[in-house]
Amino acid sequence: MLLAAFFASLSGVNWPALLAGVILTAISSIFLGLLVAVSVAEVFEAQTISNFFRFPMVFLCGLFFPLEKLPAWLRPLSYALPPTYGADAMGQAFGTRAGLLPLWLELLILIAFCLALFVASIRTVTGRWIA
Repeated sequence: MLLAAFFASLSGVNWPALLAGVILTAISSIFLGLLVAVSVAEVFEAQTISNFFRFPMVFLCGLFFPLEKLPAWLRPLSYALPPTYGADAMGQAFGTRAGLLPLWLELLILIAFCLALFVASIRTVTGRWIA
């Protein structure tokens, strides 16, 4: 961000929303990686399986091109991915997007993804739900 400040004006950035979007997107990605890691027996399996999630998520989350440009049958899959809401929340924080949903709702959805992925990871390791 410091480097970007030399090339562009960052005066209109909603810093709390941007930080929340970055942190929640990172945490949800970490928990998705955790879920994959605890679901396999060997490390190399986790690396291979995580590629099946990571690469499609990058292209389906609206980071490189708008979700409206995706085929209609792919859009529901995009809405099921945490980075979709993170990229949109960060776009709203920069003021470059109108947003799919209100910013507070996107951050709430990211929190729900974090909790759901964490609970699923615990469930995978222990074989039971958290009491």
